[in-house]
Amino acid sequence: MTLFHVLGAGLTIGAVAFAQSADTATAHRNAAMALVDSNNRGVAHLACPAEPAPNAIATPAGPGGRGGGRGASGFAGRGPASGPPREQWYQPPQQVFDNLYYLGTKEHTSWGVTTSAGIILIDTLFSYATKDEIEDGLRTMHLDPADIKILIVTHAHGDHDGGVKYIQDTFKPKVIMGAKDWAMAAQEANPPRHDTDATDGQKVTLGDTTITIYITPGHTPSTLSLLVPVKDHGEPHLAMEWGGTALSARTSKDMLQSYVSNAGRFLDVAAGAGADVVIGNHTEYNDAITKLAQLQARLPGDPHLWVIGKEGVRRYLTVAQQCGKAYLAIAEGRP
Repeated sequence: MTLFHVLGAGLTIGAVAFAQSADTATAHRNAAMALVDSNNRGVAHLACPAEPAPNAIATPAGPGGRGGGRGASGFAGRGPASGPPREQWYQPPQQVFDNLYYLGTKEHTSWGVTTSAGIILIDTLFSYATKDEIEDGLRTMHLDPADIKILIVTHAHGDHDGGVKYIQDTFKPKVIMGAKDWAMAAQEANPPRHDTDATDGQKVTLGDTTITIYITPGHTPSTLSLLVPVKDHGEPHLAMEWGGTALSARTSKDMLQSYVSNAGRFLDVAAGAGADVVIGNHTEYNDAITKLAQLQARLPGDPHLWVIGKEGVRRYLTVAQQCGKAYLAIAEGRP
């Protein structure tokens, strides 16, 4: 064996050892933090471990991460129970794109997608906010909530499905949710009526608009992530929503593995489709409240601040995936 072969073998072994040592919680968290910007800072905050804990393991608790159905105020948000004072959560509705309306609170998000044949609603907030933010919000935007024809629910946590029954009973849209999340919703005290199970890659078409659904378990057993076509003064863009983001040390190892795998898959899907806009179901994920305020001050000819480009979308989903890998490494004893 020549010196070249010896050195080459040494370099190969060293590279393998480096790759193995890099598969740690610290390395993955650092990789996520290296990509953090104003468009994804909230993802890093809610999906990454605060700092790797050398002796920590993920416990096989419930499937969800932080925020599993309760907001910062602690309200479960399902059924008729009153919520916190309105001034703590109310956010005025706002048009974000030609066909996309923000109908959320200061913390949680619902989206209205207008089409030539009615409205597709995405998520319903805690029940205490549903009427004020969604029903009344649509009217404020000179839209008729009776035009809600389809409701897509990203997952069965109270901050997203709390108002499903109200919307379902009041406006009678077709309701689409992941099958395993329908099973979660069925355990609620006053559950919505089981309607339509989402399928992976499903095309949901209403009039001139088609939203594509992907089943991306990890935050819940059948979280839905979406591709939503939007327009800015007639110019087409593609928004993506990663439907379940937050993780914690309570997230089971199986769910962490699924989260990591699906984040990578959806990254490829979004990149292949040309997604250049990020929308979320929590305002913190992409600093939405700040962006809404900045959008109001937009002047003719100014770029649209929600259009962050394909690279911005890639960074967003990569941060999510690397955070998931960090928690998984902790669960597998690789701090």
